[in-house]
Amino acid sequence: MYKKNQVFAAACIGLLLFGIMLITQGAILPSLKEKFRMNEIISGKLVALLPIGIIAGSLVFGPIADRYGYKMMFILTTLLMVAAFEGLAFANSFLLLQVSIFVLGFGGGIINGATNAVVADISSEDKEAHLSLLGVFFGVGALGMPLLLGILSKRFDYPAILSSVGILMVLTVIYFSSIKFPAPKHAQGLPVKQALKLLKQPALLLTSFFLFFQSGIEGLINNWTTTFLQRNLGALEKDALFALSLNLAGLTIMRLLLNRLLKKIPSFKIMIASLVITAAGSVLLLYATTYTSALAALIIIGAGFAASFPVILGYIGQLYANLSGTAFSIAFVIALSGNALINYVFGFISNAYGIQQLPVFLLSILTCLFILIFSIRKTISSKIKM
Repeated sequence: MYKKNQVFAAACIGLLLFGIMLITQGAILPSLKEKFRMNEIISGKLVALLPIGIIAGSLVFGPIADRYGYKMMFILTTLLMVAAFEGLAFANSFLLLQVSIFVLGFGGGIINGATNAVVADISSEDKEAHLSLLGVFFGVGALGMPLLLGILSKRFDYPAILSSVGILMVLTVIYFSSIKFPAPKHAQGLPVKQALKLLKQPALLLTSFFLFFQSGIEGLINNWTTTFLQRNLGALEKDALFALSLNLAGLTIMRLLLNRLLKKIPSFKIMIASLVITAAGSVLLLYATTYTSALAALIIIGAGFAASFPVILGYIGQLYANLSGTAFSIAFVIALSGNALINYVFGFISNAYGIQQLPVFLLSILTCLFILIFSIRKTISSKIKM
């Protein structure tokens, strides 16, 4: 029999690794461009490999988890990420670099989905609160990796740092190997017809498309904020990156608070409050005339983002407990598709009307999220606690 605390700790470690993985490519991209003499077009193609890998990993983890369980998935995926980190560190050919980045994304997509799914499975109550606490570790990893690179890069080059991080990941494999995980739900064979029927479930589609827009709006902040601050407010690059870090810090701290709040306040009320907070931050960003006011806006937006993924994934975990892995796979693939598509669309908007349209676009997407959360409540409130 597995122990919940041990499995939850494994999930937290896994999501910490995902946070590290997600930020690493961007942090070392300037060094990679110099080493391989890449122009902007080649760099763009290289960067695209990571989200492609994440989507691929998100697609496969769910059916595998439902059929075979989580233990070997955690172990093998972490080993894949170790190999990818070593590949990034010592790649002497552009092909090996490309393969390493795709594998890193693929492993990250699996570990991100699997950690959330296993926490939903082991949480008989307060799924949303536990998923929120889990999400804190993504923030720790994403904030910690640039800090680590910044401190150590004064004495070591990036290959040595990445290689050391990869080697340290092996310790997590030892821990994953030493504990028991929940048994597979369908060890005798995955009910394929039942799994395919999930694609027609209104509740799953509504919650997944909420995450489609939520992932998109988070991607807009991550990908366009630095450009917005530099062009609109004349911020220096380092100040723009600092603002982005504080946005992530706002999300991380709020998720820590939500672990308590979600045990006392209905999740639907939390969701409405979160969307209102995000809207307030977006309005402040729209009218920001100084770097300080924009910084405050981004912290508020980060805090507003905190509830969406834990709460919505908690709903999915409650609704589809028998096929939670597969349901999570569907949700994550749709969410990641939204991130890519919405950012692609804003690229055209920015080119035609200017980067200053970012807050307006944020508010437009928030309107969609408000409509969807009320539609979700109407569809599922009779089935689960909201």
